[in-house]
Amino acid sequence: MATKHNRTHTTRQADVTSEWKVVDAAGKPLGRLASEIARVLQGKHKPIYTPNILTGDYVIVLNASQVAVTGKKLEQKKYYRHSGYPGGLRTTTLQRLLDRHPERAIQHAVKGMLPKSTLGRHMLRRMKVYSGSEHPHQAQVTATERRQALLAAEESIEEATAKPGRSSGLNGDPEGVATATVAEESAAPEESEE
Repeated sequence: MATKHNRTHTTRQADVTSEWKVVDAAGKPLGRLASEIARVLQGKHKPIYTPNILTGDYVIVLNASQVAVTGKKLEQKKYYRHSGYPGGLRTTTLQRLLDRHPERAIQHAVKGMLPKSTLGRHMLRRMKVYSGSEHPHQAQVTATERRQALLAAEESIEEATAKPGRSSGLNGDPEGVATATVAEESAAPEESEE
């Protein structure tokens, strides 16, 4: 007896269509915001997610300077970098980083949540962070919204054509069929009499 085998669907790069999403960081906690952005960049919000393929979307982060943190993180959280020379360790607090370069705080948080590989670096490049509410990617966002509207319209048309009409009795309603046949029979004798 032959057994039925399930086939695993493998996503290809050609099957992926990337969209542009806009995220407002004003008043949102830094860590929760970064985890949501990392999820979208990796493509884990899509059913076609594949770990070894770039299935994620582009993310535009606005109002990075207004991101929220809890507790005493503004003074106590530190960022480290090294110049490469002896004694070249440099530290910066979160407050100072948000004052000078607020985009870097979000980039650093999201980078830590992405894979440490070439693919992770490609994902990070798909994130655009701006300290204010203006961004130069309006054309991409508009194209994504237009594509989503077209897909929604196509789905509604498919649903409308797939469902049989229930108002008229001729589409699968037995009473309607009986009424139609009775009407045809009553019309037939009138034609024969003339």
